Amino acid sequence: MITHKPFRFKQFFVDDSTCAMKVGTDGVILGAWVNVSATASILDIGTGCGLIALMVAQRSKASITAIDIDEGAALQSTKNFRTSPWKERMESFHTAIQQFHPDHLFDLLISNPPFFRNALKAPEQKRSIARHNDTLSYESLLFAVDRLLDVNGSFAFILPVEEAYGVITMASTYQLHLNRCCTVFSKEDKMANRIMAEISRKESEVKKETLVIRDKDNQYTAQYKELTKDFYLFLTE
Repeated sequence: MITHKPFRFKQFFVDDSTCAMKVGTDGVILGAWVNVSATASILDIGTGCGLIALMVAQRSKASITAIDIDEGAALQSTKNFRTSPWKERMESFHTAIQQFHPDHLFDLLISNPPFFRNALKAPEQKRSIARHNDTLSYESLLFAVDRLLDVNGSFAFILPVEEAYGVITMASTYQLHLNRCCTVFSKEDKMANRIMAEISRKESEVKKETLVIRDKDNQYTAQYKELTKDFYLFLTE
């Protein structure tokens, strides 16, 4: 019998055994990349097992709220939060973003949202919900961001390249502007496959970055190691 073991990071561990979407590179790089300076309140939309929420908790002093439409994910993230060093400032709720109505706005909204449109659905319903945007369209997501984001706050997300630029374009209808953008390459000799972006209500010159995860020999690049060194156990100072 195979026993599922929690994924251990340097300062916390994540049990993703009951979550449809497991700990993955997208969540790790977003959690390590997003700007959390001067944030007092953070909302993680579609938290899953709580990975990104835990990473930004480690990197900030902010109060962290996490939500997920899947009850199992909300329960698992709650358990992961309770075993972390930051449990007193972390909470998770089982709710859709469309029905989430807190009594305050947030300095930072962050999400690794579902992104498959009109694609073959995964056979297991929870995984399908987590991967496809039928229950959370980009329009609904941006409407919620506009509703929940403080005037000086920002929204950070990661998506495949085409979808990311679609969201960035759509965001302009809410007077949300791209401030920072990182083009992600899974391997040095491959095409870019992800975009990490930060948008806000303030227009500014876009800070453009790139991240290459693996080199031509399939080894982690120095850049990727530097980004994730505070989290992965196999990376030492």
